[in-house]
Amino acid sequence: MLVRTATTSEPRPAGHTALGTESMFGSVELVGASIPFARGEEIYGEAEPADYLYKVIKGSVRAYKVLHDGRRQICAFYLPGDIFGFEAGEEHSFSAEAIAPSTILLVKRNAVTALATKDPAIARQLWTVTTAELQKMQDHVMLLIKNAQERVVSFLLQMAQHGPGADEIELPMSRQDIADYLGLTIETVSRTLTQLETRATIALPTSRRIVLRDRSLLDRLNS
Repeated sequence: MLVRTATTSEPRPAGHTALGTESMFGSVELVGASIPFARGEEIYGEAEPADYLYKVIKGSVRAYKVLHDGRRQICAFYLPGDIFGFEAGEEHSFSAEAIAPSTILLVKRNAVTALATKDPAIARQLWTVTTAELQKMQDHVMLLIKNAQERVVSFLLQMAQHGPGADEIELPMSRQDIADYLGLTIETVSRTLTQLETRATIALPTSRRIVLRDRSLLDRLNS
């Protein structure tokens, strides 16, 4: 699906945007196709060719795998500025879809690797971002061996790094998404958030907005 969409969008000059200086391609004159995706729309599917790298310009993305018993395991969330789509092989190991209306910048994977072979600085940037993605996956594996409260607290602290303020979180994903990421049921996630609110550790002004009221206690619960 993504290859078809990108192919039809790339010839339109208005749909092209240079990658920003904050990305690993900042020093390279790379141009990619900026593609809009509706909420719930697939960006790429598992086992599809991994021809592109992707950057979230606006919105948010979940990467997931559907298990043999039908359960969904979300392995990562990607927010504005994040780059994703790295694969060791030629096919995607997971599927990715937009959580909310999103704009995703696509750059040909072979264009990046070709530049990396010619420019050591680009090769280092590519290595840095790739290893960071590997670390993200390893951290997620370690998260899944914690108890329910530790998983939820770890997730909140992780999301706080992307929030408008150090102690405010605007969640783009649903509680079902959070449950599928943490390997918990939605009931367990909701119950744990309520328990943290009762202890005045967090506040829940809305279902998507969370205020971290006692950061030091959350840090201790996460240790």
